[in-house]
Amino acid sequence: MVLVSTENEDGTANLAPISSVFWLGWRAVLGIARSSRTTENLLRTGEAVLNLPSAALAPEVDRLALTTGSDPVPPGKQRRGYFHVGDKFGRAGLTPVASETVGAPRVAECPVAMEVVIEETHPVGASVRAAGVPAGPSGILAVEARVQRVFVHDEIRVADKENHIDPDAWRPLIMSFQQLYGLGPRVHPSTLARIPEERYRGPDIDRARETPAKDGASAA
Repeated sequence: MVLVSTENEDGTANLAPISSVFWLGWRAVLGIARSSRTTENLLRTGEAVLNLPSAALAPEVDRLALTTGSDPVPPGKQRRGYFHVGDKFGRAGLTPVASETVGAPRVAECPVAMEVVIEETHPVGASVRAAGVPAGPSGILAVEARVQRVFVHDEIRVADKENHIDPDAWRPLIMSFQQLYGLGPRVHPSTLARIPEERYRGPDIDRARETPAKDGASAA
């Protein structure tokens, strides 16, 4: 589960929960509806913040259910009972914090927040053909985002290591079949975990370190 914060055209912030996401190194791939306000903002600004809520933030995340920053509400969302909310942070009871490299704010309460820039967008299902007839325009986009800043709460860090998350302390919020769940304890030691993390690191981490903060932004 990810809370995606983006910047609206008027400079205000939008915040939306997304459950379709996976990670490849310092990149994330989001599955998102083409008609959403978040998608509009992503395509216009080319940037966002991916905030990872813990299981303890389930009530706050659930307050964003059936809300949209789009006004008017798109017909498909109207049929599902969505309604417009301008202040998503206020609705959820979460705190915006100024980002270093992007315009959208981070969520202070989320234990992990990643400032990202959009590298590619891919329509999903656009090439599907039925009986030789082209399908209509895809209603879903796969959005590839590159991380350029990571912020982590101290309580989920490994105390004696630099830049390491303690998997026994980190309890992310997970959505499974529309229901909200936490993460249980480790079920078995991992052989892959014996490989030093540095051996997985690609060039994106160097690009992130070289990305300057926006004018006026202070380093955390």
